[in-house]
Amino acid sequence: MFCGYTKNFIATCILLNSWINNISVSGVLMKELAILDKLLNNDYDRRATPTNHLNTTTPTKVYCELFVRSFGSPNPLTMDYKVDLYLRQKWRDERLQHADLRQPLDLSDPNLVKAIWKPEVYFPNAKEADFQFVTVPNLLVRINPEGEILYMLRLRVTFSCMMNLSKFPLDRQMCTMEVASFSKTLEELVLEWQKDDPVTTGDLGMSQFVLDGVETNKCPSTKAFAQIGNYSCIVANFHLSRSLGFHLVQSYLPTILMVFISWVSFWMDVNSVPGRVTLGITTLLTVSHKSTNIQENLPQSSYVKAIDVWMGTCTAFVFLALLEFTVVNYLWRKENHRPNYKRGRSGRCSGVPDTKSQMEIEGYDHSPSVGNTLVQIREKDVSTNHLEAKFIRSGPRSRPNSFIGQEVSFEIFNFPVRASTIDETCRFAFPMAFAAFNCIYWPYYLFT
Repeated sequence: MFCGYTKNFIATCILLNSWINNISVSGVLMKELAILDKLLNNDYDRRATPTNHLNTTTPTKVYCELFVRSFGSPNPLTMDYKVDLYLRQKWRDERLQHADLRQPLDLSDPNLVKAIWKPEVYFPNAKEADFQFVTVPNLLVRINPEGEILYMLRLRVTFSCMMNLSKFPLDRQMCTMEVASFSKTLEELVLEWQKDDPVTTGDLGMSQFVLDGVETNKCPSTKAFAQIGNYSCIVANFHLSRSLGFHLVQSYLPTILMVFISWVSFWMDVNSVPGRVTLGITTLLTVSHKSTNIQENLPQSSYVKAIDVWMGTCTAFVFLALLEFTVVNYLWRKENHRPNYKRGRSGRCSGVPDTKSQMEIEGYDHSPSVGNTLVQIREKDVSTNHLEAKFIRSGPRSRPNSFIGQEVSFEIFNFPVRASTIDETCRFAFPMAFAAFNCIYWPYYLFT
């Protein structure tokens, strides 16, 4: 029982000590807030900058810092991106310096925040901006005993980002965040970035981009407000590189497969007209439809983009495969021409047989009549489109005995053989041409 009383006594002492400490802290805080109220009511003008009361020409320096909590991927259609950020501003106001202030005062009361001077800054390249009110107004003013003030806001801003899409989707972009003085010129207010880590980011996790780095600088000079005055402006440049994974799966690999499939027709028989036509038209329509879907998610531009070059080349390869079949099928069905012999210097003659059956002659089984001159077939080599023959006798309309015993060479326009030769050549020519295109396309857009 004695131990139980001891435990209760110790617990009561701890609670009493905590209560006394809270009263003491509350008392000190109330005292310091009273001192602050006295400073604000004692000839404090929130319209004047901290250096105006010194009657000097020295401008007030405000050090800015950005903490980016979320960073949305830039949209190529609207040319903007959305961020959720904390804007932190630091400056020194000697009017709020007091010897009795022992610790920093954190203020979030809107009425107290309105009572002190704050830099009037804005985002020049912002399209939309919202102040966070959930669950309370997200702002903080911290007043240090030395008169140094920290002013922090949480904002949701949509910034414009003018992108150059000539290398899309293998492009790199630079999006900016500009912070500038709205009403105070350089004679009164100068904005500068915090020296250590002026821009910090959390785990952004963008779906289409990777953050390569952040660069802080002053804004380039502009003539927009030259007639009004010179205003301080600082800028943070975000260097982004687009992730290729999405477009590789959704755009590049499907079109590569369609091009490969269109080459299957080179191994199909020339007589397979329905199959080769269906294959060619299907692959052509598929590539065209994929190209249309990609263009719907991009703005209309006057320059050629990398994806346009890719889709145009893939469409050209598929179309040429279909055109190749048209030529092959035409040659396969074309009838042979009439012979036309000419005497050469060596006494050999060349010509073309009259009918298709003459291209199927073997040995001495047939002796076609050329004009009134009888020739006899000696040898056939269809692979080289070449026939050898010998004149047997001369007809009455020919010069007597002019070709008797002479050798004659038939150069046959064997169209089916030539059609097969074109198919065999395209089996290797098309893949080699497509590989050469890839060897030029990828290094050019990735490394230049």
